[in-house]
Amino acid sequence: MKLIRFFISPDHNYFGHHGKPAGEHEAMEPDEICCVAGRGLQGDRFFDHKDNYKGQITFFADEVYSDLRQRFKITGKPASVFRRNVLTRGSDLNSLVGQEFEVQGVKFMGVEECKPCYWMDQAFGPGTEDAMKGRGGLRARILTDGILRLDESADEIVSDPPL
Repeated sequence: MKLIRFFISPDHNYFGHHGKPAGEHEAMEPDEICCVAGRGLQGDRFFDHKDNYKGQITFFADEVYSDLRQRFKITGKPASVFRRNVLTRGSDLNSLVGQEFEVQGVKFMGVEECKPCYWMDQAFGPGTEDAMKGRGGLRARILTDGILRLDESADEIVSDPPL
């Protein structure tokens, strides 16, 4: 699994906003993220959200992001609009549901798919929620402390190629 981009945000744009406008909190894009076992990512809105929270860290495939861009002919919308923490390349995230796995020495437990919601149509474009079903990313629990860093080749990987 290649780690392409990281996104954290100190507050929510969608979570808890049902029936209200989406939030406008920008996602920060650090070069590394600090994983704290059982608690989440330092600096992220879900850090210490609740005990045993199933979305302490979320992963999203760059391949899905690229497909959505192509399918809907959308440019100028960064992967951060999906509000997942780690943009990956080269891994079948759904195969990690129910599995313990390790990335850069940090252990995780894949819990469930990040099911897309109606906010995706607003954040990215109409039809996105349906197009993401079964490939919305992975929610995971953090089992060991550690730092994740972007892969050295991440700068060589273009996650926003021209259409």
